[in-house]
Amino acid sequence: METLEKITIGEYVAKDFRTAAVFSKYGIDFCCKGNRTIEEACDKKNIDTEIIQEELESVLTTKNDSGIDFKSWPLDLLADYIEKTHHRYVEDKTQILLPFLDKLCKVHGVAHPELFEINELFKGCAGELAQHMKKEELMLFPFIKKMAKASLTDETIAAPHFGTVKNPIAMMMAEHEAEGDRFVKIAELTNNYTPPADGCSTYKVTFAMLSDFEQDLHKHIHLENNILFPAAALLEQKFAAQE
Repeated sequence: METLEKITIGEYVAKDFRTAAVFSKYGIDFCCKGNRTIEEACDKKNIDTEIIQEELESVLTTKNDSGIDFKSWPLDLLADYIEKTHHRYVEDKTQILLPFLDKLCKVHGVAHPELFEINELFKGCAGELAQHMKKEELMLFPFIKKMAKASLTDETIAAPHFGTVKNPIAMMMAEHEAEGDRFVKIAELTNNYTPPADGCSTYKVTFAMLSDFEQDLHKHIHLENNILFPAAALLEQKFAAQE
């Protein structure tokens, strides 16, 4: 295994998504803040790096028959997968969660006033993600797909109106981090999605759905930040070198 000082958290997860469970176990953000080294993350949380390393080695040396090697996928296929799997998930689940959270505020808000803040945070998340995904679908992803197609046919491509793919990527990554931070707060307010003793069925279902939403968001952001975006930047460099 390469030294901890050289490998970022995102690179570990990009190699094998099963390592995400190790980072999640210790509260280490592997998607929005995946550009840190394990040593940096452990120092901040006062965690022994050797413990993390041992658990990572255990995961990486265990045969993985079901894992998908997203790094080997063509970029146009990966962009399509993200859009059709994770973007649609966000669109579908926000339409369910928003009325559920409104209902919880009306029924349980007096006894649990934190529900109002959770509701506002998720409404903000839903609105921002809707705009974010449209920017990817209408601006960034089409250019990535164009580069992927041109790389197969040795075609040349015109420079995009945004100058370089690194510009929208930087914007998308900043927005990813903002939503990651928002869900850190939601997790705190929900006691890691643990419904209270007096919580009704809707309460339990809503918190379970919020937990699932966060997990899917982590996978979604990981695929973009740690695999799609770096590969797109490298592909653009290859085209620039040919000019």
